[in-house]
Amino acid sequence: MKTILGLDLGTNSIGWALIEQDFEKKEGLIKGLGSRIIPMSQDVLGKFDSGVSISQTAERTGYRGVRRLIQRNILRRERLHRVLNILDFLPEHYADSIDFEKKIGQFKDNTEVKLNYRKNENEKHEFVFIDSFNEMVEEFKLNQPHLFYNKKNGEETKISYDWTIYYLRKKALSKKIQKEELAWIILNFNQKRGYYQLRGEDEVDENKVEDFYSLKVKEVQETNDRNDNGTWYNVILENDWVYRRQSRETLNNWLGKNKEFIVTTNKEKDGSLKLDKEGNVKRSFRAVDSEKDWIAIKKKTEQDIDNSNKTVGQYIYETLLQSPKQKVRGKLVKTIERKFYKEEFKKIIKEQIKHHPELQNEVLYGLCVQELYPRNEAHQHNIKNKGFGYLFTDDIIFYQRPLKSKKSTISGCQYETRSFMKKMIDKVTNLEKEIWHKEPLKAISKSHPLFQEFRLWQFLKNLKIYKKEDEKGNLIDQEITGDLLKIDEDWVELFDFLNTKKEVEQKQIIQFFVDKKQIEKKQKDNYRWNYVEDKKYPCNETKAQFISRLKKVKNLDVDTLLTTERELKLWHIIYSVKDKNEYEQAVENFAIKNNIDVESFVENFKRFPPFKNDYAAYSEKAIKKILPLMRMGKYWDESGIKQEVKDRVLDIIERLKAIDFNKDNIDESITDDDIPKQLLKSFIDFKDKNPLQGLNTYQACYLVYNRHSEANNITRWKTLEDINKYLETFKQHSLRNPIVEQVVTETLRTVRDIWEYYGEGKENFFNEIHVELGREMKNPADKRKALTNRVTENENTNHRIKEILKELQNEGVAEVKPYSPSQQEILKIYEEGIYQSLEVIDDAIEKIRKNNSPTKAEITKYKLWLEQGYISPYTGKTIPMSRLFTIDYQIEHIIPQSRYFDDSLSNKIICESEVNQLKDNQTAYEFIKNHGTEKVSLGEGKMVEVFTLEQYENHCNQYFKKNKTKLKKLLSEDIPEGFIERQLNDSRYISKLIKGLLGNLVREENEQEVSSKHIVPATGSITSKLKQDWGLNDKWNELVASRFQRLNKMTNSDRFGYWDEKINAFRTQVPDEISKGFSKKRIDHRHHALDALVIACCTRKHTHYLNALNAENKNYGLRDSLLIKNENGHYTKYFQHPWINFSIEAKSVLEKTIISFKQNTRVINKANNKTWQWIEKDGQFKKVLEKQTKGDNWAIRKPMHEETVSGIVNLSWVETKKGNITTATRKTVDKTFTLNKIGKITDTGIQKILRNYLTQEKFKEVNSKGEMSYNSDLAFSSEGIEYLNKNIEKFNDGKLHQPIFKVRVFENGSGRFTLGEKGNKKSKYVQGAPNLFFGIYTNEKLQCKGADKKPTRRCFETIPLNIVVERLKQGLNPVPEVNEVGEKLLFYLSPGDLIYIPSEGDNLASIDFNNLTNEQIECLYNVNDFSSATCYFTPNRLAKAIREKEVDMTFNEKKRKITGSFDTKTASLDGVQIKDVCIKLKVDRLGNIINTMR
Repeated sequence: MKTILGLDLGTNSIGWALIEQDFEKKEGLIKGLGSRIIPMSQDVLGKFDSGVSISQTAERTGYRGVRRLIQRNILRRERLHRVLNILDFLPEHYADSIDFEKKIGQFKDNTEVKLNYRKNENEKHEFVFIDSFNEMVEEFKLNQPHLFYNKKNGEETKISYDWTIYYLRKKALSKKIQKEELAWIILNFNQKRGYYQLRGEDEVDENKVEDFYSLKVKEVQETNDRNDNGTWYNVILENDWVYRRQSRETLNNWLGKNKEFIVTTNKEKDGSLKLDKEGNVKRSFRAVDSEKDWIAIKKKTEQDIDNSNKTVGQYIYETLLQSPKQKVRGKLVKTIERKFYKEEFKKIIKEQIKHHPELQNEVLYGLCVQELYPRNEAHQHNIKNKGFGYLFTDDIIFYQRPLKSKKSTISGCQYETRSFMKKMIDKVTNLEKEIWHKEPLKAISKSHPLFQEFRLWQFLKNLKIYKKEDEKGNLIDQEITGDLLKIDEDWVELFDFLNTKKEVEQKQIIQFFVDKKQIEKKQKDNYRWNYVEDKKYPCNETKAQFISRLKKVKNLDVDTLLTTERELKLWHIIYSVKDKNEYEQAVENFAIKNNIDVESFVENFKRFPPFKNDYAAYSEKAIKKILPLMRMGKYWDESGIKQEVKDRVLDIIERLKAIDFNKDNIDESITDDDIPKQLLKSFIDFKDKNPLQGLNTYQACYLVYNRHSEANNITRWKTLEDINKYLETFKQHSLRNPIVEQVVTETLRTVRDIWEYYGEGKENFFNEIHVELGREMKNPADKRKALTNRVTENENTNHRIKEILKELQNEGVAEVKPYSPSQQEILKIYEEGIYQSLEVIDDAIEKIRKNNSPTKAEITKYKLWLEQGYISPYTGKTIPMSRLFTIDYQIEHIIPQSRYFDDSLSNKIICESEVNQLKDNQTAYEFIKNHGTEKVSLGEGKMVEVFTLEQYENHCNQYFKKNKTKLKKLLSEDIPEGFIERQLNDSRYISKLIKGLLGNLVREENEQEVSSKHIVPATGSITSKLKQDWGLNDKWNELVASRFQRLNKMTNSDRFGYWDEKINAFRTQVPDEISKGFSKKRIDHRHHALDALVIACCTRKHTHYLNALNAENKNYGLRDSLLIKNENGHYTKYFQHPWINFSIEAKSVLEKTIISFKQNTRVINKANNKTWQWIEKDGQFKKVLEKQTKGDNWAIRKPMHEETVSGIVNLSWVETKKGNITTATRKTVDKTFTLNKIGKITDTGIQKILRNYLTQEKFKEVNSKGEMSYNSDLAFSSEGIEYLNKNIEKFNDGKLHQPIFKVRVFENGSGRFTLGEKGNKKSKYVQGAPNLFFGIYTNEKLQCKGADKKPTRRCFETIPLNIVVERLKQGLNPVPEVNEVGEKLLFYLSPGDLIYIPSEGDNLASIDFNNLTNEQIECLYNVNDFSSATCYFTPNRLAKAIREKEVDMTFNEKKRKITGSFDTKTASLDGVQIKDVCIKLKVDRLGNIINTMR
């Protein structure tokens, strides 16, 4: 018997099954199966399925990026400190706080000192620049005299000291300021220097003008245009512009309010603004919120500053002078481009250099340069004469480091490599040595002109043109490519036509031949190409973009300029230069060198969008070798082809001459493996052609490299060590998709463990490996996104149709809405007169009307009925709704399943049952041809006549023209190419990678194919069919039935299923309210193992049979071993079971299956930190990358704490228990502020204001429990907060108060710890996260109490992550062996750990954990999460809850109602706290229990 491994691979799961099977004898057994789960949050999985590949470390990477920004800011500040110290510009108190000896430029003792405040003799802080402040006060007294008055204590009111910086920034533009004041300004610019915009970011379209507007609404007009999405409104703005908006809610409350928009105006080609039909400027509006929208924020702020004609500092100061209540930070000026700050700073420093001799002193400048770059002589030389203006502006404050190269992330070429000497440290001798290192060349960018040409030739070699019908109108679909493109010049002409286009679609290709008079214009719709008909394909995008811009350049002959060499140089500038200014300079230099009008060239190319970071599979070097063989005609040059390639072609042609270019003789006459037979067959058409030109990619690659590209990594794994070695050397991020990468590596580890456990590591243990990849795994991002959208759309459609059917069953709706699409469909049904006359309603309709849950078949029938226009496509007769759900009409396969395994809706229609029986095993087209005009009896004297062929074709073209897939099947006489074969021959990268790696385990000696012949791919469509035929769906129902039965018992209903006497089994179901998107298969992790079992038992014969073009005629031999015969000896369409009692054995093994979870509890690991250091070698200093040698290099792999930072507060009115602290956090007032949360505000005055506001009569409501409450959603909406602050005196007993936007909210507890031990970190508190270790301690003294307040034998404690980190650094166990009260550690738990819950009376010593009973397996749970002394657990097999609170659901006898909090987790079972009694089990990757801890 064969040993076969089946694998079902998904994004977060690995299902596996190992069987031994003799297919012919129908013998076999299941050796083992299991499910390995890789826990992922639902948002990560959802993003991946939607086409967003996100790393689970992305959040950590984001935080690291923020830390780097802070570190670079601090580094710039330290450099400024050093320069300003040499100039003696720093105030004395500030300079004294900085270390200028050891940690040069850094603050002493990690304590930052403010430059503008110093401590006086009384240890109180005083403002340093008081003279400038007083000057500013005088200006404010002139403009805002009401701000200044004497308070009760006799002191005059003051304005903010912090505004002085804006006054000084304004003053410094034209007058001298003190050197200390200048130092303050310089350090201030370092802190706030604006956003640096790269080329291509936020680039606007040249043909559009986008502006930000804030306009008042003058009038709101409601229109009669409405649908399900709401009513359309015309919003008239203050400048008489009209903004059209659709809304379900009335917009009348917009009147008189200011609304913000990004207004887009399109331009004509001549630069004028586009007009609409009425002659008005055509504008499109996008409503934005400048408080939240990034683009709006940027545009608004930049627009305001531009309009003011002031610098940023001037703008802020002048605004404050006119409106002192204006908040600056986050309100007046938000994130804007760096150029605004840089221009202001340049003006300031230029003016101050005139007034300060120190800034003109060359000696001081030289000392500053030497201080900053003591060993970098080259840079010293470069900037030695540039002065302080350059040093401060370009070298320190506004210096932007070049972006790091992403070259390492580019995939390697499959053909070309490079070798070089690499230095490395010998692990044994610890000495440096040099070795030869080999690595692939980097792949070429897809935007590269060479690749663009390569792709276009590749597109042409695969292009085929078909004629759909002959002169008589018969469907022929005949290829005529050879008639249209007869000679090389024809191909070259088509190449030239496409080479200047960005993209091409079918109609353009057909029009090309029409223009050449090769196709009649009136016949052009009768031709098609072999690509997707309504899809556009890329041509030479790079050249097309160049030409479109070059045509706008003055006095330029595009054809003369755009030589191959210039095109490559221009591409290189656009591709490689990322900085906006550098790019414009490079474009200008290109124009000058090539004698092009500089102004118009730069104008047209400065906004050229950066090329996408997409890369091909081959390197530039490989393309240069392959491309000469693909070119034709005038583009072909034999000198670019090497002699060895010519010899290889000659060898192929000689072999073909020997068999007279007869394709049929290749298999018989040629037996050696030197040249693949497939390659020989591909050269059959070159009998009278030059075999060195016009080749396709496959031919060219074999000629140049003598192999196919994927064959580069073929190897054979003979031992377990081979897999281990591959995993050890596997380069992280090499797949550029972390989710797929994780599944690939975990699959190899699982297969390795299966090999070791069941095969003891013996060579050639696996005979075959069958594998199926989930569609979300193998599809690219855009396809995953499309599939997700389609699934969502189908779910919504099914839900909508269910609702429609239920409305029908309940005799319709009371209120008719003519504009509702769903009711339009109902009205169509009403037109049938179903309910107009009770006489036409039979028992079948009555049965459906009483059924509250329409079946899937009913939904499918309804869908098809609507799609085909209520008409039978074979007879043209109307299908009345009154008979649709009776046995008179059936769902019929257009192409029979026995001949073409396609059970999708695109292969189904509804027709008369008798017509379906007559059609039998024919295709729809065959049936019409053979039975056209035939009369068919429907019983009761009724007859229908089958369409003639002409009538049928006309009907199909009229009713199915929008569904091209179904139309093609209806009109196809021949059966299409098997879609199963297309799925099995999956050429996507991930598919090839996984099949290639698994092939290394079953590859035979000298087997050179990329995918081994012992790798058998499977598809979901095949396995679904087999699962049904083998009775496994019924067994699955039996496996999960207990969960549905429990829910019935808990809810005291039969809403979750009932006993069906007909099938003598429990039939599961779910209530309608949770049926949308529900899948019974997905609720239990064992479904991955079940799928893997089916995959393991699915042979090549199954796929060959299902994929046969006409299995009934051509594969009689397969039927005997595959299909079940009925009592008459005829073959049915059902497959034989793999062996006797297969489904019973499958259920038995699945009942014993334990799910294994991959855990991620790694907290820290040794880091390999490297930094650039100046090292002296041979008397010279060189900057080299050196390993960190001082200190412990630890990398923390988890977030140490939550983001929110709190400060400790002492509130006399808050009771604080021993060991607890009270901390406060600043929060924005929003809809979450209920009365309870208002009571948590630290300021009792603000508490009173918000409480008075929320408890107004207008916010009162009764909640679901019948209790009085207040609507905080309405009260604290954006409009509500605006109203509160405008009328704040009303809620503050008539007293003035500042507007309230943010408040401090306190929290009392013990879970927070200080952020650090030095500086201001000592006063900052954070909440630890995540919790990874839950300690369970023995409690011999019975000091701990359980949930029932009784003493227990166990104590519990969640170990904070900061303690875990410190213990691990010391090489200790992450959990203390003894807790604070002296109790010893029993064991500890982590998320994903497996535990066993003993039943009362269990003798633990007698339990065989390697052979648990079904009842004992039900007591296996996994740790979900924990906090403090509470721990939650999830049943081991549970994947999803059937309904909310399923796992935590209990029936409260006192309250006589169901209670519970969680869907998939619980802390107790049958009234017992699980943590009090559980036993920790250690389980391996395959689900085998290998250890217990009690």
